[in-house]
Amino acid sequence: MAYRLIVHRELCHGCGNCVVACPVNASKSTEIAGGKGPQEDIGPSIIVEDGAVRINQLKECKNCATCIKACPVGAIELEEV
Repeated sequence: MAYRLIVHRELCHGCGNCVVACPVNASKSTEIAGGKGPQEDIGPSIIVEDGAVRINQLKECKNCATCIKACPVGAIELEEV
């Protein structure tokens, strides 16, 4: 079964919880996992841009749903494709 990550930018408050919680991001940078953001351009999987979350590297997403659990407003979901 395949899934794709859907972001509802109109719901997102840009809190960044999903960015910090993303295990792919954390594996790339301890600064991201600590909530400081990357100190260099490492190509994070998910980012906050212009006040809302954006999938930056979809191919790296593991569909683990950690970002969904971290989102306080339900702005992210997995959709079966």
